[in-house]
Amino acid sequence: MMYRAVGFGTRSRDLKPWMIAVLVVLSVTVVAVTIGLLAHFLVSRPTMEYYHGTFKISDLRVNNNSGQRSTYQLMDLREMSENLVSWVDEIFIDSALNKHYIKNQVVRLTPEEDGMKADVIMVFQFPSTEQRAVNEKKIFSILNQKIRNTRALPINASSVQVNAMSSSTGKLTVQACCGKRVVPLIVNRIMSGDVAAKAAWPWQASLQRNNIHQCGATLISNTWLVTAAHCFKNYGNPHQWTVSFGTTINPPLMKRNIKRIIVHERYHSPAREYDIAVVQFSPRVTFSDDIRRICLPEAHASFQPNLTVYITGFGALYYGGESQNNLREAKVKIISNDVCKQPQVYGNDIKFGMFCAGYLEGIYDACRGDSGGPLVAKDLKDTWYLIGIVSWGDNCGQKNKPGVYTQVTYYRKWIASKTGL
Repeated sequence: MMYRAVGFGTRSRDLKPWMIAVLVVLSVTVVAVTIGLLAHFLVSRPTMEYYHGTFKISDLRVNNNSGQRSTYQLMDLREMSENLVSWVDEIFIDSALNKHYIKNQVVRLTPEEDGMKADVIMVFQFPSTEQRAVNEKKIFSILNQKIRNTRALPINASSVQVNAMSSSTGKLTVQACCGKRVVPLIVNRIMSGDVAAKAAWPWQASLQRNNIHQCGATLISNTWLVTAAHCFKNYGNPHQWTVSFGTTINPPLMKRNIKRIIVHERYHSPAREYDIAVVQFSPRVTFSDDIRRICLPEAHASFQPNLTVYITGFGALYYGGESQNNLREAKVKIISNDVCKQPQVYGNDIKFGMFCAGYLEGIYDACRGDSGGPLVAKDLKDTWYLIGIVSWGDNCGQKNKPGVYTQVTYYRKWIASKTGL
């Protein structure tokens, strides 16, 4: 049997000319309306737009107890960043652009002689029919007017600049911001425990010698890692090492060659002091949801005992075991030095630049193969900071033998001197 298409053609000789003309007009009209509707929805669909704003925040001067005026930093960089984000949010939520405003993100705070320069990425959704230059002027006008009419932050109005960014550059810049992850936090333990979800800890890296995992490391820029010095005590040739990213070692999400290894000048095995190193790799990585850098705390930042922190790594599940192919995660607590220096714990083995984390009852701990990896904490804005580097410990998960970590704040200036970060 042969099927036959149904159409006007078989009956066209029965149609009068005026009927054909009407059908043609109707067909053309339907096509035109369809095209018009498609064009309308395609053209008017809101698109994400990124704008780069810069602000000059003046330094505050306060009177001390003697009545003399002295320079005082406005606040630490983390608090400044949080306040600036909230301030920009308020400006646009209360403005004529409130229906278009999405969010803002502080991407850089640069201390200067008479204050601080802030770089902020502002994200909006505008119909693509609108001109970016017009939107740029609107954003600048709203910011400028608000700055002149408020004293919430000491910003110099003449310093404000707003520039439109390409969508690709804006998206990459936002992704490059440190300490942000896209996966909800659900963590139990590392030893004998939970496998990390994809993209859960995007700053985690695996340092490998001859393609075999040796140590963990933490991504702090698109070319630099921080890790433990003892990882290189017998093998300091960078050409023997590679680094991989992702939640599995094999297959890796991305792999890079090690270009340079800088071990702290005062580290001398078997001593455990100065157990820190920075590693440069090449070529640089492109940040994404799966690969992001963590934030480094300021040197003066403090993290109190009993604070909940998190460790991740590819290490063994028990003492004497082998490294794992899948990244694992654990939730632990910072232990005070007073407790950690007790004779039944580590006594005088706890030196400057070290601190303990875990539980005195054991079980939850890092283990062999986790060395050099991150111990991290998050602030109230869900921004993550590297506060410790897995360094040493007696056995794994034993009673009164928690993990000992290199204190990042203690070596913060050293990291900056080697990496510029």
